[in-house]
Parts: sequence; C-alpha cells; structure tokens
Amino acid sequence: MKRILLVCGTGVATSTVVRKRVSDILDARGHKRDYSITQGKVAEVPGQSENYDLCISTVNIDKKNCKCPLIIGTQFLMGINTEPLIAQILNILYNE
Repeated sequence: MKRILLVCGTGVATSTVVRKRVSDILDARGHKRDYSITQGKVAEVPGQSENYDLCISTVNIDKKNCKCPLIIGTQFLMGINTEPLIAQILNILYNE
C-alpha cells in the first residue's frame, strides 16, 4: 500500500480538489486498492512526511522540509499540463 500525503494551506480546500484528481488518475491506471491518501496542512509536512511514500502539495514548500519525494501539484488545480506530474507520480510510486 502506497501512502500519499496531500497538503495545502489549510488541509481542506485545494487538497480536496487535487485528491479527487489524483484518485481518478491512479484508479484509471489500475491502482485502485494500491494507495491511500491523507490530506493535511502544509505546516504538518516536516513532522509527518517521513511516514509517506510521496507528498503532493498545492503550495510551494522547500524540499528540505519534506522527508519523502515531493511534487508541487498546482497544475492539477488549473487542469493544464498535468501529464508530467502524472508521470512523476507513477514513477515514484510504481516505477512506471
């Protein structure tokens, strides 16, 4: 089971939008039961990220504050140029 930490400023609004998009993408590629997503606040990344396989943030954060691979996922909010992000996620989680 791959664990994804999805964060935004408050842990509610934009992370919810991106969670749906990431879930849809992973499900469509056959990983429906292979992952779990936890939403949180960006301030929680330094303390929680070591327990995750990937962190996706909707706000810019310093990679040194994250103890797992980090992707800035703001493109998911706009719905443009998301293919490079999708490729990164699949590569990090499933070596695809």
